[in-house]
Amino acid sequence: MDDATTFTVRWADCDANGHMRNTAYSEYAIDVRIGFLTAHGFGFDQFVAARLGPVLLREEIDYRREVRLGETVQVDFTSLGLTADGSRFKLAHDFTKADGKSAARIVLWGGWMDMRARRIVPPPPALLAAIQAVPRGPEWQELPPRARGP
Repeated sequence: MDDATTFTVRWADCDANGHMRNTAYSEYAIDVRIGFLTAHGFGFDQFVAARLGPVLLREEIDYRREVRLGETVQVDFTSLGLTADGSRFKLAHDFTKADGKSAARIVLWGGWMDMRARRIVPPPPALLAAIQAVPRGPEWQELPPRARGP
């Protein structure tokens, strides 16, 4: 977990059961992705200038252990697949508790939406370089050019 980001669960991240709410997992993952892209030269301003945005087509979360208020979790980021032109991607985020045990895993499928044409398009070179820099997971594979489903 060398490149993982550490989060401390806040009151606002918890649900009525006293554990981290499902949308908080997604929000932590978004922070990791956007932070990575920004650190690799493609931040919010570049998305605005390119009139481009990330779009999620599918997101799955497997919960493995409860995470409670005040606990810390590390969230990593790996690529599970990418089309040759970079227009679509499959990514994973693993959530690990301080004791080293897995808390959750998010797998998501997405693409880059042209905000004018409202369709998925290949990214500009700087964004392609950033998404190609995401560490590849062991199950990485090239995605077909037009995925059926996600």
